[in-house]
Amino acid sequence: MQRYFIEQSKQEVTAAPAFSIKGEDVHHIATVMRMSPGDEVICCAKDGHEAKCRIESVTKEEVLLSVIEWTGETRELPVQIHIANGLPKGDKLEWIIQKGTELGASSFIPFQASRSVVKLDEKKAKKKRERWAKIAKEAAEQSHRNAIPDVAPVHTFQRLLESLEDFDKCVVAYEESSKQGETSRFQSVLKSLSEGSSVLMVFGPEGGFTEEEIEALKEKGALACGLGPRILRAETAPLYALAAVSYHTELLRGE
Repeated sequence: MQRYFIEQSKQEVTAAPAFSIKGEDVHHIATVMRMSPGDEVICCAKDGHEAKCRIESVTKEEVLLSVIEWTGETRELPVQIHIANGLPKGDKLEWIIQKGTELGASSFIPFQASRSVVKLDEKKAKKKRERWAKIAKEAAEQSHRNAIPDVAPVHTFQRLLESLEDFDKCVVAYEESSKQGETSRFQSVLKSLSEGSSVLMVFGPEGGFTEEEIEALKEKGALACGLGPRILRAETAPLYALAAVSYHTELLRGE
């Protein structure tokens, strides 16, 4: 069954006899899927609630729907994992956002690291963000998420440092920790996570972090962690971390 995200909350939808979908999804429903009144879809409200819905009418401007039932289903991680990534080369960040969304990330924060080869001016950054947001939306629909991860504007490193206080914990994937054989810190963080807690996970670009960046993050309370004995690529490390969180908070605790 097709899945769409709507701008209304569950309370707003419940209070109305019908609610609407507008924008690009109208074209998808009417032209691509060729749906008509009576067809059923899944809609996710902006507060994460999922409902089975019936299409009441279709025009070029909007699709009106009514709720058949609220499913009570959720496929979100029990903890909020926010991925901060130093801007990598090429389309690697698109890959991270797409696969990271499938793996349950709550948001993505691209930032300009000292060793980031890519430099984005304001115009390019805005266009890139629009594309990243679209990728996150499509991946959330495909993976049956209840929410679309937010993609933040490109941060400076200083702005990233200032944001650390907004999260319960912050960990930094640091390859020097892996080289030195450190293996316990990331595991300790995973064990300490309680339901609903928020964690910022920070990853560098291809060249990694400078020592100055690592020290600045540590001064703000971040914990530098290795991610096992192997050195992971910039686009692999965030996905490894998300998979580990999913295993520890969903599969392992379900036993």
